Amino acid sequence: MITFQVNDMTCGHCVSTVTKAVKGLDATAQVDIDLAAHKVKVESARPAGEVAAAIREAGFTPEPLA
Repeated sequence: MITFQVNDMTCGHCVSTVTKAVKGLDATAQVDIDLAAHKVKVESARPAGEVAAAIREAGFTPEPLA
């Protein structure tokens, strides 16, 4: 499980955009987003760096959490 803090994700449209970005990278990924906490949890076979890059390309700033 990869977890990111994405503080610039502020609405339902943002959640949809981030989800589509991750699913575009890995269609089988599981994406769990807590908008209130600005956290994105991703279960994917792709490396964390690639997932973060996909979120960045969608216009957001993911910060990896331990």
